[in-house]
This record gives sequence, C-alpha cells and structure tokens, in this order.
Amino acid sequence: MQVTMATSPSRPEGPNEDFTAALPHAAVLLDGAGIPVNDSCAHGVAWYTRRLGAALLAGLAADDHQELTAILAAAIGEVRDLHADTCDVDSPDSPSATVVLLRLDGGRADYLVLADSVLLLDTADGEPVVICDERNATFAAQHRAAMIAASHGTPEQHRAHLAYIEAVRVHRNRPDGFWVAAAEPRAAYEALTGSVSVGDLRAVALLSDGAARLVTPFALIDWAGLAELLRQEHPAEIVTAVRAAEHYDRDGQRWPRAKLRDDATIAYCTRLGG
Repeated sequence: MQVTMATSPSRPEGPNEDFTAALPHAAVLLDGAGIPVNDSCAHGVAWYTRRLGAALLAGLAADDHQELTAILAAAIGEVRDLHADTCDVDSPDSPSATVVLLRLDGGRADYLVLADSVLLLDTADGEPVVICDERNATFAAQHRAAMIAASHGTPEQHRAHLAYIEAVRVHRNRPDGFWVAAAEPRAAYEALTGSVSVGDLRAVALLSDGAARLVTPFALIDWAGLAELLRQEHPAEIVTAVRAAEHYDRDGQRWPRAKLRDDATIAYCTRLGG
C-alpha cells in the first residue's frame, strides 16, 4: 500500500490537533477536539491525539487480526492510564478525538469510523462510498445553529458558544448524543465498521472534517469530484484549496461555520493490492 499525506494546522502559530500515520498495511487519522488546556487536563488536545495515534499504530502493527473496535478500545484505555493520575480524565472537558482506521487483511479492507471524520472509498466501478458517523453532525446541527448564525467575535456568538460547550458536556459519549474517543473504552464499540474487497477499490482517502470542507459545507465539489481530484493531485493541493476558500470567506458570511479555519488532514491510500 502507498500512502500520501498532507496536513495543515488551522493557524501557522498554533498546534495541529489532527494526527495521521501509516503502516505498510494500515492507516490512521484522528481529529482532536476539546479545550486545548483546561483545569481537567493540562496536556492538551494535540498531546491526546498523538498519544492515541501512537497506541493505535502499536495495536495495528501487532497484526494479530483483532477487531478494529478492540484495538481502539485498548488504545483509549492505554491513553487514559497515561494521565489518570494527574488529570480528571472523566471530565467532559478532557481531550477527545474522532478516529478513522483502515487495515488491509489479505484481500479485504477493514475500516472503522468514529465521529465526523470521513472515509472515502473510491470504488473501481461506481460512485465513491462515503462513510461518516452522522450522529456528531446531527448533534452539531441541533446545538450549533445559534453560534453559527451569530457574527464571529460578537457577544452573541460568545454566549452561543458557551451554550454549545455545555451541550457537548452533557451529550458526549451518551446514547442520546454522540460518541468520540476520549477516556471511555466502550465508545470504540459505537464506531461504524465494515469490510470491502480490495479488488473493488481504486483508492481510499481518510479526511478530517477540515479537509472535507470543499464538499461540506462549502459545496464547491461533490464526493465524486473530490475522488477524481485526489487521483490527479497531491493531497496538499486539496488542503491548499480549502485554505483559499476559507480565506475568501474569512468572515464566515458565505459559509457560516463554527470555526473560520480548521486543521485539515488527508491520508490517501493507493496500490491497495500490493
């Protein structure tokens, strides 16, 4: 398998809270979330995604045919143990992450998607298949509306943001809310999982939601167009196009959104048959 990657932090001076890495037979992408440094955890979101990514790589490298959900559950537990003695890991303010995993196992491609990062399956003979955990998007649509509608930097937007954060605290990793990787290993078993034949695929792309903005919410291209663009261009060109669109709409008027800029990461996997 050949994997081509691109990543860009939302701000050049800030940490990149995304993570991506690959093994000869697997790829991992995480998109961190949470308050960067807070009273519950002094390590920060980037620390969490890097530690969780490393634990996932170790689990995948073992190549012992464990279910991807079991690998993710073990990794969540491992990272929880790294800072359980110093941080309030059960706090809803503690760092969390979306997770996308791809693993080749013989002639099969196994995948796992938890929360709103995207797995794009570029099929050999049809429309691309998009796998994304819509529970996160559904929750966000219900609770972010006031925050997105308000002008950035205004008192109204600040109040709406605080209300959204409180809603996240109540609904994170709950059956009536949404599921992410944080400190609760059982969240792994809420992920979307499946397998497809390697022979049915031309390529697979793992994208953080920041990298998927050309499709949603900007609607400058559709998923089929993005799959075609990835066949022709380096993933860095897609990230550059996202940045250009964000800069064009730097006040969020054309495309209302919670973050004017977001970390953007792509791992593009080809030559899946070896």
